[in-house]
Amino acid sequence: MLDLLSDILTRLSFRGTLYFRTSFTEPWGVRVPALRHVARFHFAHRGEALVRVAGQAAPVVLAQGDLVIIPHGAAHVLSCRHTGPEEALPLDDVLTRSEFPGYGTLVWGGEDKLRDTQLICGHFALAEGSRHLLFDRLPPIIHLRGYGDEAGPWLEATLKVIGAEAGGTRLGGDLIALKMSEAIFAQAIRAHIEQSAAGGEGVAGFADPQLARALEAFHQRPAANWSVADMAREAGLSRTGFAERFTTLLGVTPMAYVTAWRMQIAREALSARGLSVAEAAEISGYASESAFSRVFKKEIGASPASFRLSEKAWQKAV
Repeated sequence: MLDLLSDILTRLSFRGTLYFRTSFTEPWGVRVPALRHVARFHFAHRGEALVRVAGQAAPVVLAQGDLVIIPHGAAHVLSCRHTGPEEALPLDDVLTRSEFPGYGTLVWGGEDKLRDTQLICGHFALAEGSRHLLFDRLPPIIHLRGYGDEAGPWLEATLKVIGAEAGGTRLGGDLIALKMSEAIFAQAIRAHIEQSAAGGEGVAGFADPQLARALEAFHQRPAANWSVADMAREAGLSRTGFAERFTTLLGVTPMAYVTAWRMQIAREALSARGLSVAEAAEISGYASESAFSRVFKKEIGASPASFRLSEKAWQKAV
């Protein structure tokens, strides 16, 4: 049985796509364009970089061992301290000028060859139409300082393996780095939730022990006939106290959360698993196919039947 965060990541088809490892020498700067439905990450394996995210006033200093996640795929600039954002080149230009073949290490920058900045850069893609308030509430940038040291010996060892495997020449190296980066992303989101627990932020509810018990129970049996009272019992709270606490910390009512997640289960069933509309309705807790269809269209923006047809057409096209 998957735990809460694992269920969310798995159901949303959150998959890593490792870009490359870099060797940037001063002066250097790269402008990374915005990309929908992705969360980007940059880990400083060696050296440091400035990260400027669109809409954010101050840059983040990415020191060696730090990790930054850009959850909503915003445009951003990576650079050394000596390069301003207006001097940075678009990523496509850097890839072309460096004659990067699409694998190995991206080598770019100035004449200072005494030291380089080695970043491990990648992104995690969400399936089209997939949503969860956990990701909606994440800030534009998450900066985890000393990530390789503070998260424990296993993570430090994992990061070293990724640094060695990413873009290397050994068989299976990219796949190893990719799967390990997925685990690191999950750990990073967990760390952010735990750090936010005392701040009253939109993700704080996931770290609340009583709310987490109710959420865990729901995610394990999403098709059950849940009510606010049922969830309150799982949390060990009164119905009113639970509803108020849930809404305050998560920003939605308990039943709105239940409905939204059931529609994600249905979306995944129709697209990834190819189930019928009736089967998708059943596994997401609806006895009435017509009632299910109404809710699905309201949440996803298309009827289950048309959504299923469009997904099948897209899969054939690719």
